[in-house]
Amino acid sequence: MNNLPFWPLLAALLVGAAQAAPVTLTPTAQARAGVPAGMLVPAPQQSSFPAGTLPLAGLGLRVVGSAPELGWAARDLRAEWQARLGQSLPDASGTGVAVTVGTLADPALAAKVKAAGLSASGPEGYALWVEAGGAYVVGADARGAYAGAQTLRQLLTPGGLRFAHVSDRPGLSTRVAMIYLDGYSQGVNDRLIPMLAALKYNAVLVMSNYVQWDTARAGGFAHPGGATKAEARRVADLARSYGLEPIPLVETLGHAGWMFYGGKNLDLVQDPDSKDPYAYDTLNPATYSRVVVPILKEVVETFRPKVVHIGHDEVRNRDRFPARANGKAVGFEKLFVDDVLRLHGELKALNVGTMMWHDVAFSDAVIATLPAQLPRDIQVAYWNYIPGTGSALLGQIKGLGFPVLGASWADPGNAEAVAKGSVQAGAAGMIQTRWTGYFGNPSIWDGAANQGVAYVRGAAAFWNPAAPTLAGAEGLYRDLYQPTAYRAQTGQLADLTPLVTRPLTDDDGKGWILKGPDTDLRGLPRGTTRAGAYTFAVSGAVMLRGSRAAAKELPERVTVDLGRKADALAFLHTTGWPAALNREVVGRYEIEYADGRRVTQPLEYGRHIRAWTDTEATSMIPAPGWSGKTRDGLAVAVPVLEWTNPRPEAVIKSVTLVSEGKGANPTLLGLTLIGEGK
Repeated sequence: MNNLPFWPLLAALLVGAAQAAPVTLTPTAQARAGVPAGMLVPAPQQSSFPAGTLPLAGLGLRVVGSAPELGWAARDLRAEWQARLGQSLPDASGTGVAVTVGTLADPALAAKVKAAGLSASGPEGYALWVEAGGAYVVGADARGAYAGAQTLRQLLTPGGLRFAHVSDRPGLSTRVAMIYLDGYSQGVNDRLIPMLAALKYNAVLVMSNYVQWDTARAGGFAHPGGATKAEARRVADLARSYGLEPIPLVETLGHAGWMFYGGKNLDLVQDPDSKDPYAYDTLNPATYSRVVVPILKEVVETFRPKVVHIGHDEVRNRDRFPARANGKAVGFEKLFVDDVLRLHGELKALNVGTMMWHDVAFSDAVIATLPAQLPRDIQVAYWNYIPGTGSALLGQIKGLGFPVLGASWADPGNAEAVAKGSVQAGAAGMIQTRWTGYFGNPSIWDGAANQGVAYVRGAAAFWNPAAPTLAGAEGLYRDLYQPTAYRAQTGQLADLTPLVTRPLTDDDGKGWILKGPDTDLRGLPRGTTRAGAYTFAVSGAVMLRGSRAAAKELPERVTVDLGRKADALAFLHTTGWPAALNREVVGRYEIEYADGRRVTQPLEYGRHIRAWTDTEATSMIPAPGWSGKTRDGLAVAVPVLEWTNPRPEAVIKSVTLVSEGKGANPTLLGLTLIGEGK
C-alpha cells in the first residue's frame, strides 16, 4: 500500500465510506454575473472598435421619426437595459448625451452618417457609431434602424456602451427561422420571437399542422395538444411586432397525418392499407372540399400571410403513392402536379403566394418534366441538411425560373455552407429549419437545445455569409433565450480540496481518467476560476465511483459540510465518461438543511450533467461553463448546473454527491454558494 501513488491511495482509503468534510468558504463579489459576449452576432459587414466606452450616467434615448420599427427599436433597447442592468433607459433630455435612433430620411442624421465616414445603404442597411458625444443608429430604412438597434444592444456593458463604428447590411434578403405552434406555444414562442429578432431574422416559418382549426374541431380531428386559433393569431401578431413576417406551414399531400387524427377522414387516405395514414387521396373531391381548402382559408384568415408553405416533401417516403387503382392509372407525376396547381390556385385567389419544399418536384427522376408544369411564382425551399455537400441544385432551380431559398438544419457547418451556396446561386434567402416534433416546443430548451443553438449559427451565416464561422453559439443561445443580468451576485466559493479524489492532470497515467497527459483536464485553470457566468475555486476533481475499471475504486458518495444559507448553489461538474442512454440517472445531489429536511436534485445524463468530452448540448438546464481542448486537440467542456434553493431562509447543513455507479460517474470540480446567506 505504501508504494501506491498519492491519488489512488487516497481513493482506496475512501472506498465504501460516506466521506464528509467541512470546506473553507471564501466570499466573492462575482459568484454569478453575466459577461457581455464581446463579439457582435451576426458579424457586421464592416466594423471597428476604438478604445473607449460611453458612460451610462445621464444617457437617454432619442427617436427621430414615427415608423413602427423605430418604436420597436426603442422597446428592445429599453428591455436590454432592464434585463442586463436592472435600469431604465429614459427619454433623452434636451441637452444630455443620447442614444439616437432614426433613418436617412432625416437630413441631419444623413449628414451625421456622412461626417462619421460611414454608410447606410440598401434594404435593412444601417450605420452605427458610439463615441464620446453619444450613440447613433441610422437606418437606410426603418427596418435597417431596427436591425442596427439589435447590434447596439450587444455593445452594452456594465460600464457603458463600447465605442464602435459599423456600416452594415444583410448578405441575404430573406432570413427565416422555423417555429412551432402547440399547447406549449406561449411559454416558448414569447421567448423565441424576441430572440430571433435580436439575431436579425426577418421571417418565421410557423409549423401549423395541428392548430385547432374550426374545420378540424367540427370534423373531430383537432388534436388536443395543438395550439388554439387564437394562439396562432397571437403568435403571428407578436412576430410582426418584432419585424418577423409569419409564413404558416401546413404540410399537405404527404406528412398529412394531422387530418386523420382520431381515425377521422379515413375515406380520404391515399393508401387504404396504411397503418399510420400519411398521404391523402388527390382524386377524392372531399379531400379538398371537406378538409384542405377550408383549412387553407382559415390559415389565411388567421395569419394574414404573404405566402403559405404547403409542404409537399417526402411524399412517397412511407405510404404507397399512388395506391388506389384510379391513381395508378393517372400516375404519380400528374397527381402531384394537379394537387400543387389546386392549392396554388386556391391561395392565389386569396392573394397569397405559395411556397413548397424542393425534394419531390425537383428530384432527379422528374426534374426534366415536372417543374415545367408548375407556376413560376412558387417559392421553392431547397433543403440540404448534410454539412459539406454541394448545393448546385439551388442554382438549377433558380435557372428553371423559380424563386428559391436554401434551408439548413442543426449540424455545425450546415447553415454556413448552404448560405454560401445561396449567395452563389442568387437565392432569395435562407431558412433555418427545426424538427423537434409537432408537440415538442419545450425541447428547444431541454431535449433538443442543439437545434436552438443552430438558430444562432444560422443567423450569423444568413446575415453575413462571408464571415468566419461563429464560435460560442451555445452560450449565446442560452443568454439570448434566458438573459443573464450583468449585475454581479455575491456568494461564497467552496474549496473542495479536502475531498478531491483525482487530479485534473494525468502525467503518469494514474490521474484524471487514467489515460495519460494527452487526455486530461489540465486546461481547466486551478484556483479562482471563471466558468461562464460563474466563479469557482478549483483544486482538483471530486470524482466518484463508476462501472469502468478506471473508476471502480472511487467512493460512491461525498458530503460537503456547509452550514450556510444560499439563494442557489452552482455546481461545476461533469462525468468521466458518457452515459449509455440519454436522460439516464447517473447520480444525485442530496441537500440537507440544518432542521433535518432534505431535497434531492437528480442528475440525468444530458439534462443536468454530461461528460467532459460530450460538447454538444441537448439541454440548456446546465449553463455553459468552461471549454477548451486536451493536449492532443480534443474539444472538451464542463457545464454548470445552478440549483435554485426553495428555502433560501434555511441554513444548508450539507450537500452530498451520490453516484449510481454507472458508466457516467459524477465528478464535482467546483461548488459556489450564490447569495448573501450566512
